[in-house]
Amino acid sequence: MLTTGKKDKIKISNNRYRLNYHIMGPSGWINDPNGLSYFNGYYHVFFQHHPYSADWGPMHWGHVRSKDLIHWESLPIALFPDTSQDSDGCFSGSAIVVDNKLYLMYTGHLLSDPNDPDSYTQSQNIAVSTDGINFRKSEYNPVIPTPPEDNDKDFRDPKIWYINNQWFSVIGSKNMNGFGRVLLYSSKNLRAWSYLGPLAEAKNVDAEGYVWECPDFFELDGSNVLIVSPQGMKPQGNKYKNLFQTGYFVGDFDYNTMNFSHNTFSELDHGHDFYAPQTFQAPDGRRILFGWMNMWESDMPEKEDGWAGALTFPRELHLVNNKMHMKPIDEIQQLRTHKIAEGNYSQYKSIVLPDHSAEYLGTFDANSDVQVCIKTIENHEVFNLEILSESNQASLQKYNDPEPRVASLNLGKKFDIHILIDSSSAEIFINSGEVVFTERFYDEHDLFIETSTKETDFQINVFQLATK
Repeated sequence: MLTTGKKDKIKISNNRYRLNYHIMGPSGWINDPNGLSYFNGYYHVFFQHHPYSADWGPMHWGHVRSKDLIHWESLPIALFPDTSQDSDGCFSGSAIVVDNKLYLMYTGHLLSDPNDPDSYTQSQNIAVSTDGINFRKSEYNPVIPTPPEDNDKDFRDPKIWYINNQWFSVIGSKNMNGFGRVLLYSSKNLRAWSYLGPLAEAKNVDAEGYVWECPDFFELDGSNVLIVSPQGMKPQGNKYKNLFQTGYFVGDFDYNTMNFSHNTFSELDHGHDFYAPQTFQAPDGRRILFGWMNMWESDMPEKEDGWAGALTFPRELHLVNNKMHMKPIDEIQQLRTHKIAEGNYSQYKSIVLPDHSAEYLGTFDANSDVQVCIKTIENHEVFNLEILSESNQASLQKYNDPEPRVASLNLGKKFDIHILIDSSSAEIFINSGEVVFTERFYDEHDLFIETSTKETDFQINVFQLATK
């Protein structure tokens, strides 16, 4: 085992942007959600974590758990970069429960030259726990020591599952020609793994990316879904405006031939601050997703206060006509302390949102344009959301981006807008989660929300949500 010396964790110097009901690190940097699972009566969420500064650094696995997906208990760091397989980082991975043990599968990151961040190699490793808190790294690590011969060195972020008396894992990667892809492996004992070939891969670098990170593969509503986070995709009209993207393929997977036939790539979230999501199946059968609620090019002003990064509120997933819908889990109702506004309104309504912790639910006629604008008390626009009935589009204008984010909708006679505000974040769900915008914002002034329509009435309910 390597020894790294004792370090002091960074401390929080200001709580101004700290979130009330989202997962954050106790201090320091966090990014990707990892190891989502349910074990011994608790939901477990791990995350990429650098506890010694508010910047990205050698990755640890931070850890929280919850009985209800709402109230989270901070636990000791689960994985440290402290072995010869992972001394420069325990990168992203996933979890599986087998025989009353919680197994983590993660990527070990090594640098041959500490001064050259591109001098890395990556391998896949296992850690195990009997209590869900303390983890022991496997003596068989690395269980997948190298990528296949036709692969580049980018080889990370395993997602593991169990079916037909076998364990399977998908791993994010790219081939030797620089095209992003996802690799498929299987094992009968979690120690020896067989390479089964690419599950899916890019055909065009500009359109689909040069490396695919954080793959997730699962069944949902009768289909198989592959979520990936590609790097290197070029913007296409209103699509793919972030530095890196996240999207999904829907298709059918044959466990006899190991063939995944699928449709084209679709963007999962149209906001500025969403990347590297992971899902798991809750005990009641729901497929639930968490994502990193930031993006690599984001400013992250909270760094000044000793922390950076947060995870999205948990979202329930469904497929509707092969299109992913995401909505906040129903447990959000536990956070409601009282109702700020309720009723039917004609054309315009303005409501103050105290404490930057609120939930907005609106129902609208689909034949009328709708505008929902979040402003500061000094009349500075933070977000301006427009639903354009004639073009069936949602357009979100953010205060620090001159270009709106635009997404298509399939509107029926009525549609809903569901917004979660939490201190320095906003998650906007439109038409039962058909279109989602995930955003971070930084303004300490009081907020209010204005709703307006052309000629038609609308119904809204606004709740105050619990604060810390």
